[in-house]
Amino acid sequence: MKSCLPPDPNPVKPKHVLPPGACDAHCHVFGPAAVFPYAADRTYTPSDAPVAMLRELHAHLGVSRAVIVHASCHGTDNTVTLDAIASSNGAYRGVANVEASISDSALADLHVGGIRGIRYNFVKHLGGVPDLAVIDTMVRRIAPLGWHVVLHLDAENLLDHQDLLRKIDVPFIIDHMGRVKAEQGLEQKPFQLLLQLMRDNPLAWVKICGAERVSAGTRPFADAIPFAQALIATAPERLLWGTDWPHPNISKDMPNDGELVDLFYAYTEDAAIQQQILVDNPARLYGFE
Repeated sequence: MKSCLPPDPNPVKPKHVLPPGACDAHCHVFGPAAVFPYAADRTYTPSDAPVAMLRELHAHLGVSRAVIVHASCHGTDNTVTLDAIASSNGAYRGVANVEASISDSALADLHVGGIRGIRYNFVKHLGGVPDLAVIDTMVRRIAPLGWHVVLHLDAENLLDHQDLLRKIDVPFIIDHMGRVKAEQGLEQKPFQLLLQLMRDNPLAWVKICGAERVSAGTRPFADAIPFAQALIATAPERLLWGTDWPHPNISKDMPNDGELVDLFYAYTEDAAIQQQILVDNPARLYGFE
């Protein structure tokens, strides 16, 4: 079983000041394992990254709000994510991993606990393509709650699952700019399909984070900038930003979270769009006051 590197323990202070209400719309909480055990069937083992560390990071970066994306290493026991949300005094929401057999009452309990969506992993190192029939059923079940679906895809999945993307009739989010590969350029078919999806489908959202997963290089991952810029030029009203802290399954250059804040400001100099992506969009999707 793969072990993950810990996050960079010394994030720089960003040169840019995030606006009030800025949201880290993609981050995780891991453990501590002694309190919140990792799933026996997990594909990787992270270093403990508890909510206290996340709060400290957010205070350092100037982040006001966050969306805790429940990670596969904790399986479908969402306790660690619910605990983080409960500790936040309304500043956190969450995205859950759920069993197909979950009851409607359990879904309602997750909603009360601050969950606003469910996530499905398609990436190979996390197990590959999930049961599409289950996704179809769960989309119908979460619709009355006003939830959305988060899809963690490899770039080739954008080619393989266009029918699924057309069929989803609740808001859905593509993680990490679709994990396209920067070295293949802006004209690569998966990225062009992602841009077309954003032009054509008002339910489609994208997270312009995970630059380290897009980049062919090392910090500060500047080769990811044109991809974020193209998405901003296409549909800024349906983009989110996040750190992806503590950066699980990074095998190359570990990001520095302060540098990632400054990287966002390289995506756009337009203050209105910065406000839209960092504050307004997550507030609208996750119901922050």
